[in-house]
Amino acid sequence: MNLEQLRGFVEVARLGHFTRASEHLHLAQPSLSRQISTLERELGAELFHRARGHISLTAAGEVLMPRAQRMLAEAGSIREEMSELRGLRRGRVRLGATPTLCISLVPEAVSAFHDTHPGIELHLAEAGSRSLVEQLAVGAVDMALITASDDPPVAGVSLTRMPLLSEELVVVSSAARSPFSSESAIRLEQLAELPLIAFDESYDLRATTDAAFRAAGLAPTPVLEGAEMDAVLRFVERGLGVAVVPAMVLLDRPELRSVRLSHPLMTRTIVLAHRSDVTPTAAGAAMRRVIVATAAEVARRDPATTSLVD
Repeated sequence: MNLEQLRGFVEVARLGHFTRASEHLHLAQPSLSRQISTLERELGAELFHRARGHISLTAAGEVLMPRAQRMLAEAGSIREEMSELRGLRRGRVRLGATPTLCISLVPEAVSAFHDTHPGIELHLAEAGSRSLVEQLAVGAVDMALITASDDPPVAGVSLTRMPLLSEELVVVSSAARSPFSSESAIRLEQLAELPLIAFDESYDLRATTDAAFRAAGLAPTPVLEGAEMDAVLRFVERGLGVAVVPAMVLLDRPELRSVRLSHPLMTRTIVLAHRSDVTPTAAGAAMRRVIVATAAEVARRDPATTSLVD
């Protein structure tokens, strides 16, 4: 049994005539007759009473008719849904991103994507890079914006990592308070003497700054530690202290001013990762293109950020 046979059966039953049904289906009448005969053999029952000039359904045909109509309608719905998915009128994208990217790059990318593809359902998972890699491995997200690291790969899973941006880490302070330095950049030794607001230890940023201080033999005493990104930025805005953050965080934040770090210059690489063995959906591929374009635009606007996309 196949859909063509069912379509021919429904048309003959609807029109009560093989010739008119074949014309409607743009099919030669002998071919239509063979389809119906083959269907009857497969079902083991005659479907039509064939009288000269009149064709009507048998009891078996009456049983089959509503089911055939439902099957054809369902097939039509499937074709339409697949067409919508290909045309990006429907679909779903599950994006993962680190907290710092969720307040900088991600809102711009998601806004641009939604403006172009409003019918696509979007899901955002906010977590650290290591957690996001684990979510990619189990299929909980389709793609993730993470920071490059030397974390060991997940066993049995291959990830494709596309470097997008190289971003400087800068020192931010409240724009409403007097600048803590008149220089365009400060050294790590100077930073260690300032009232520092430190992130929660789960943040990649915390690990990066702690490692830099240890390497320089410095041991700053934070005025506050353990906060999340939003809280850190609010504390800085109110003049409680300074913080080391990625440069992109300053986008559209006039309440903050920044100074670049020198000796050492600290940077991080933003990577778009996805599973190598999973073919992206049309919606997923479209989201990747938007993210790449948005990253390039951010790098064009921000001198402390460099695009890594060819």
